[in-house]
Order: sequence, then C-alpha cells, then structure tokens
Amino acid sequence: MNRTSQLTAPRTAPHERGRDGAAVHGPVRPAGSLHRRAAEVLDGNWTGASTVPSRSLYPHQWSWDSAFVAIGLRHLSPLRAQTELETLLDAQWGDGRIPHIVFNPSVPLDAYFPSPDFWRSSSAGRAAGAPRTVQTSGIVQPPVHALAAWLVHTADPGLSRSRSFLARVYPRLAAWHRYLLHRRDLGGGGLASVVHPWEQGMDNAPSWDAPLSRVVPAPARSFRRADLAHGAPEDRPTDLDYGRYVRLAADYRDAGYGDGAAGFAVEDPAFNALLIASEHALARIARELGATGTARDARARRLTAALVDRLWDPAQGMFLCRDVRTDALVPERGVSGLVPLILPALPREAAAALVRTLRGPHFGLGATTRLVPSYDLTGHAFDPHRYWRGPAWFNTNWLVERGLRLHGEYDRARRLRAALLETADASGFAEYVDPYTGGACGALGFSWTAALTLDLLHEAPGAAHGTTEEFGEGALGGDLR
Repeated sequence: MNRTSQLTAPRTAPHERGRDGAAVHGPVRPAGSLHRRAAEVLDGNWTGASTVPSRSLYPHQWSWDSAFVAIGLRHLSPLRAQTELETLLDAQWGDGRIPHIVFNPSVPLDAYFPSPDFWRSSSAGRAAGAPRTVQTSGIVQPPVHALAAWLVHTADPGLSRSRSFLARVYPRLAAWHRYLLHRRDLGGGGLASVVHPWEQGMDNAPSWDAPLSRVVPAPARSFRRADLAHGAPEDRPTDLDYGRYVRLAADYRDAGYGDGAAGFAVEDPAFNALLIASEHALARIARELGATGTARDARARRLTAALVDRLWDPAQGMFLCRDVRTDALVPERGVSGLVPLILPALPREAAAALVRTLRGPHFGLGATTRLVPSYDLTGHAFDPHRYWRGPAWFNTNWLVERGLRLHGEYDRARRLRAALLETADASGFAEYVDPYTGGACGALGFSWTAALTLDLLHEAPGAAHGTTEEFGEGALGGDLR
C-alpha cells in the first residue's frame, strides 16, 4: 500500500462480538445514521482536491484508495468523485504509470516514510517521464481506476458529459493500461507483474515471503521505521522484511524506475483481475465516447484466459501468485486468489470452485468468519491481527461481494453485504478488522471503508443489479450496451 509505515491497532470494536462475528450486545444504528457518519469520514479526510486514507496517519493521496473512494463519493458528490480521479491522474508519469502515492507538499517530510526525498521521483524518474511539478512515489498500485471512472460517470451522466470527464480521462487510462500490458509483462504470458509487494496493495502477505527471501535487506540503520511508533510491533512486518522492502524500492529508484531488471517480479491474481475488470470498463467508456469497445472487451477475455492458464490451481480451488523469476506458483492461499470472482468470463467451474473455497476451512465465510480473511485460516503464517496475514479488509470483501452477485450467489452476497455494513458501523470504519470478532485494527475513520459502506448502502440487498455495469460484458448474460 505502502501502509507498512504508519498504523495504530486498537484491538476492540465499539460492540462486543462473538467468535462468529455476530453482535453480542449494543444497538445497531439505523442505515441513515450510518450513511451520515460515513459521509462525515469522507468530509473529514477531504483536502480540497483529493481524499487522504486517514487524516493523521496517511497524509497523502494513495492510488487505489482514491479509486475506491471515488466509487463511494459518487453517491455524495459526483463532482468530487470526478475531481478525486482527476487529481490522481494529474500526477501520471509520461510512460503511463500512475504512482501509488502523490505527496502533499504541505506535509512535513518526517510525517511519513518513505517520504518524497526517498523516492526522488522528479530526478530519478526523469527518463520515465515523472512529473516535474509534483512529487510522487515510483511504484504503482492495482488498476481499479477505469472501473471507478465508469461508475462515477454512471452516477451523473449529464454532469460527466458537460465536463467531458470521460473524454479527458480515457487517454490517460488507456496509457496506464498500455504501460501495464507491455512494460510489465515480465513473464511473457500476457499478465502484468508487480515489482514490489507494496504495488499489489497487500503489503505483508505471505505470498511475498519466498520471492522476498532472495532480496538482500537494506541495513537497519539506513531507514527509520515510523510504523513502530503507531502500531504494536507484533502486528507489523519484521525488521528483516522491512529492510527488504526498502532495498527493493531503493534499487528500483536507482535504476531509474526501469522495469526490465527488477529483482522481484510476481504475477498476482487480484492485480490482474482488476486490470481485466478495468479493461471491460474502458470498453464501456469507449462506447460512451462513440467507439465500439470491441477490441478492449476481446483483450479482457484474452487476459482472463491468460489468468486461468497461468495462475489457476485446480487442486487448491483458487488462483495463486506466480514468481516470475522461478516461473513457479507460490503455494500460499490469500484473498488475492479469490478476487477473480469479479470477472464475467471466468469459467463456470472455476467460479464454482472459488465459492467452495470461500466457504471451506481455509476462509470459513459464513461458518467461522463473517468477513473474508486476507489469508488462509489454516496457513502457517495466519495471524488475525498482523497486516495482510489474516485480518479482513473492506475493499477485498467489497470485491468478493460483487463477484458473488455476478455469479448468481445472491444469498451469500446478501449475507456478506450485511456483515460488511454491521462491521463498518461497529468498528468505527476501521482500516481492517479481526475476521472472527470484527474487532477494529489499523486506523479508524478510514476513507475506503466509509466510501464502500456508502456504495453498499446504495445497493439493493441480494440483487443482481449493478454487476453488469461494474464488471463488463458477459456478466449475467451479456453486454448491456
């Protein structure tokens, strides 16, 4: 994300909960109150041009956060949602990449690490076309942006057309996808690779352990761990892992942010599933702008086939990461491997297997857990509080809920939606939660939790409506446009 820099980790939610996640006592506030309080979180985190994930701990703009925030903001202010995406795209690099952090120049350098003086984007990234007028990081995050842009448009098509919103963002989004599909196809199989764990968004996931083990860590004295001042050390990455994160980022920077020589390269299922969903969204945007969109839908179908070919493990009943440097699948079950449920052209048998895996002992949805954990409940590295090694996150659960609806699992989607809304309410819109108890972890008043709560509140429970416009042609029986 990189959120491994700063965290606070309260262990209890405002409501007591049983191990199945159900409320033991405490009133459930009315939906109108939840809507108002979610809006207040977003208002409090709004800077005038974009939304910070959390006002005190994450004082800059994050890439995939802003995409999820825009999806929720469209229900409050379509104009503000458009501005959120436009501000992010104004920091796009010449080679097409959208950086994972856009730094606010009014924030002191020591308020966050890695800070702008670590990334040195305008100098180290000059050959890659880094902007001169704004400081950014040099790595990326999952490509949710075209999907967000399309959904923002649908919230108020008249406003969008009057501002030429889609016409202005489409070329930038197309350049972003070209960068990922060409510069980041490091495995040669058609899928995009991430070159740092922070790029995939699930920073500390066990899927990175084996590929990271080959990285010589930076000396501890060469960086400062600001995160340990805000969170329990036992919930954070180890010093060894953090040293490897810093080494990877510094080496990438010192190579001018070139992708070909990256020592860490992993094809991740969630990253590529979101790229495919956004490719379908680009097809819809193209049609809105008067083109056919046919080529983009065809590309999305080819990418879905490549995803199944390279990352599907039928024995595990889910998708796994592929370590490009060893050309081997990484045998760790994470929520990333369930996110491809959002794809309309996913083979029926794969979708059915993913639902079985969700319900089974590894993720326990509807049995031992009410929200989908970030990592295998039976896995060797599972921890219900450690960052991305077990806790449940709202954005990944929002995606799984959409995927369940898309593939006709309406009752399970309805129950997951209800659990998400209850947990967001009880946890104070926490960044992430204990998957068993719903206890709040990380930052409170977290922007994408509030934004996706708003989106869920505007959705008819258990309905199929919305999944076709979100995830593209082929969904629930065909292209609607």
